Amino acid sequence: MDEQSIIAIKEINEKKPSKPKACVVTFGCQQNVADSEKIKGMLELMGYETIDADMTDDIAGNFGQFDEKSILGSCDAIILNTCAVREHAELKAFSRTGQLKHYKNKNKDMLIGLCGCMPEQKHALEYIKKSYRHVDFVFGTRSIHKFPEIFYETLANKKKIIQNEPAEETIDEQLPVKRDSLFLARVSAMYGCDNFCSYCVVPNVRGRERSRSKDKILEEICGLVLSGYKDITLLGQNVNSYKDPENPGYGFARLLGDITKIEGDYWIRFLTSHPKDVPDELINLMGESDKIARHFHLPVQAGSDRILKLMNRKYTQKNYLELIEKLKKNVKDIAIASDIIVGFPSETEEDFRQTLDIIEKAQFDQIFPFIYSKRENTPAAEMEDKTPRKEKTERFMRLVQMQNLITEKKNKAYEGKTVKVLVDGEHKNSDGGEKKYMAGRTTAHKLAIFEGGPGLVGRFVDVKINSGKLHGLYGDISPAKRP
Repeated sequence: MDEQSIIAIKEINEKKPSKPKACVVTFGCQQNVADSEKIKGMLELMGYETIDADMTDDIAGNFGQFDEKSILGSCDAIILNTCAVREHAELKAFSRTGQLKHYKNKNKDMLIGLCGCMPEQKHALEYIKKSYRHVDFVFGTRSIHKFPEIFYETLANKKKIIQNEPAEETIDEQLPVKRDSLFLARVSAMYGCDNFCSYCVVPNVRGRERSRSKDKILEEICGLVLSGYKDITLLGQNVNSYKDPENPGYGFARLLGDITKIEGDYWIRFLTSHPKDVPDELINLMGESDKIARHFHLPVQAGSDRILKLMNRKYTQKNYLELIEKLKKNVKDIAIASDIIVGFPSETEEDFRQTLDIIEKAQFDQIFPFIYSKRENTPAAEMEDKTPRKEKTERFMRLVQMQNLITEKKNKAYEGKTVKVLVDGEHKNSDGGEKKYMAGRTTAHKLAIFEGGPGLVGRFVDVKINSGKLHGLYGDISPAKRP
């Protein structure tokens, strides 16, 4: 991180009649959210007031409707942090970028930037350069530490900066962080991926695996716990393949074990794991420590061994189900979530039935299903795909219908139980009357809704579940816990 650029930009902003504003809009995964928190941290060092990330869902619907008094219209800089893992996310980011032209036309001094995964792809970068001339600067995931100097060149020297080549894969421990929450935190344990699944662009856009020092991670988490953070998520494209760079024998299970030794009342979570990297040591640790959340996101992607081989996933349906059985046996009340791809090239009806079979046998608490999205420069993009979109959509709906029944059944099993919940805030469907309904998450990452007040936000409460439904658990908290 170039501190001289930060100082220079801050001096420029201090001469302005009012504090300039900047907004970072994030698309994609939790790692992108964590990256945006670093970008906001640097912007605040530069003298900007950053827009609360919680507002991004609201402002997304207002793109293209310029109003100088609106959130976006009042900004001096707008940065879109993009995703390229699926076509839908990429198209949405392109659409939002195009709509920002309205803002640039009204305010020529507004700076517009594009960062994240999309610029790491050559074809996307060329399209941005050709079609979005109102964008002032572009940089990829591996250049976040260069953001201050890129921003300075754009602001002070009126230069358009378009990153043409991926930066060196490095880890800058000096980057500041402006967190979106006072009680929920994301901590990157590692970056990149070495798995090269045939459908995935992550190794291309985020580089090869590289882990942070265990000492730096433990130091960061100690600080978060001391500051009152209650729910901390360790992040990595394949987080459970973590290895301390100074001691490769020190893996993810040992890191997690050392984190649980930190005193305090908190949960530690992790995203995302690959089934090939779940040792018994990790499973046993989860079963022993109540500080590790009872939630495991373990993408299976498909149930057919033939398709799994084409995906380069390195396990079979049998391997995966044996792992699920071991987790459920050793970790009490564990909730397992998964990702599923429907319509991978050459998937037959029989292949799809094998995916339904694994859903039935695994009994996931939640799945994140997607229809296959062709990504350039991946092996799957070259595979023959004759299945009509209509057939893929029909399969997708059958899969969702099956999982919905399982999820509802699992949530219904919570009825009569009392669970510990970390309160996030007011539930979005609260009626606005005298009664206020709050929402929070259990250790199993189940959504819980209950009557309460704003004084509960960021606190753990016990909630007795009266009703378990498809989209959450509904209950009441102890009177002693009410604000």
